[in-house]
Amino acid sequence: MSLLGRLAFTIRSKLSALINRTSDPASELDYSYEQLRDELQNVTRAVADVTTQKKRLEIHRRRLRENVETYDGQARAAMRQDREDLARRAVEKKQAHVSQITELSEQISNLQATQDQLVGKRVELSSQIEQFRTRKETVKARYEAAEASARVSEAFTGVGTTLDDVGRTMERATERTERMEARAAALEELAETGQLENVLEEGDDIDRELDRLSTERSVENELDTLRTELAGEERATEPAD
Repeated sequence: MSLLGRLAFTIRSKLSALINRTSDPASELDYSYEQLRDELQNVTRAVADVTTQKKRLEIHRRRLRENVETYDGQARAAMRQDREDLARRAVEKKQAHVSQITELSEQISNLQATQDQLVGKRVELSSQIEQFRTRKETVKARYEAAEASARVSEAFTGVGTTLDDVGRTMERATERTERMEARAAALEELAETGQLENVLEEGDDIDRELDRLSTERSVENELDTLRTELAGEERATEPAD
């Protein structure tokens, strides 16, 4: 990961922490793990790039060596034919290619050292990532277990409150049931003794007294009516003087 990439990752992490104080540690660990895997891929690509450049230079060096052999042969053939001028030109070209081969060999050696260094870093990083993955899964398992334990504790706390409410409800229901049972037993006893009708009469003592007086007046009125009728009948049956 480049410097700017690391800086961006740090900024994102800090902003994420500010935005969400209760972020999920498991998600953060997974995110960090993915970042490490991206870093490993970057190193792998760097190794591939360096190796490609080294192979390209090696191919070029091999061609130069082939040219050196060709120029060497040309120089020898020219000398056998007493053409020193041609031999000199061939040797000059040979020397130029030898010089290029020396430079290429140095560059190839540097690339090889860089490749070996990157391969070593890749192996080390891969090992660290594997260790991080193991620790990550362990921490995630511990976090999930702690979270589950917390949920269970919260559930028990809620159950305790609920049980208190249920207990009070049960007490009220029991009291009402006992009162109803007592009432039913009392009504049964009154029914057996013939006193149930008096108990079930509607109204209080004043209402009952008023009803009694009204009934007595009604009876007296009817008796007065009967007396008047009977007196009239007696007068009608008396003989005339």
